[in-house]
Amino acid sequence: MGDFTPSTPISLQIRKIIFEDHNNVDTIFTNDQIFEKLKQNGDLDPSWIVDDIEPYINELCDSNLARNIAQNFTTIHMKLFDSMVKHHCNACNFDVYLGTSEEKTCPNPSCKSSI
Repeated sequence: MGDFTPSTPISLQIRKIIFEDHNNVDTIFTNDQIFEKLKQNGDLDPSWIVDDIEPYINELCDSNLARNIAQNFTTIHMKLFDSMVKHHCNACNFDVYLGTSEEKTCPNPSCKSSI
């Protein structure tokens, strides 16, 4: 991976995309859809491919925000456990998006403060 540093951490960008486009527990969405939106938004290393966001997708599943309901090759199909709510982290000054049953901890990897 290159020397590109996004202005907003990738994990926060992904959560915002899910909040804006897929914030419904009955909606199925994929890592491919998220990756396409990341590319459209332009705050992503241009050399990245969809596989490069897999650790972030796994993190969403590990945090109990989303669950992997199907997978074929590199496409991961997911659903939310709960709807998401927008919060503001005063410690890092980013808007953050959390599932209603997730821990109220900032998902920014360099912050992790209580919300």
